[in-house]
Amino acid sequence: MLCFIQPDPWVLQELRDLNPVQLANPSAQPGRERLRHLIIGSPEGVRSAIKSLHVLNYAEQHLWSQLITVPASGILITPEQGEVFSYLVRDRQLG
Repeated sequence: MLCFIQPDPWVLQELRDLNPVQLANPSAQPGRERLRHLIIGSPEGVRSAIKSLHVLNYAEQHLWSQLITVPASGILITPEQGEVFSYLVRDRQLG
């Protein structure tokens, strides 16, 4: 998966003008489907969601990437051909 950092969020420029950040995307094992989760929020919120998934025995904390700062210009995520996406909005109680 490529994650493009867009210099100007209001103008979509040609791909050659974008600055891609390659995200780790190793091949899936035979007979398995790769699911990728994207958690976007404050650093504390993202860490809390990762810890919650760990407590549920869904994913070990060390399997997640390091936190990546989203630039003020935003990001453009390009999925693989044929993929779809869904997202979930949940509120997290602070403190």
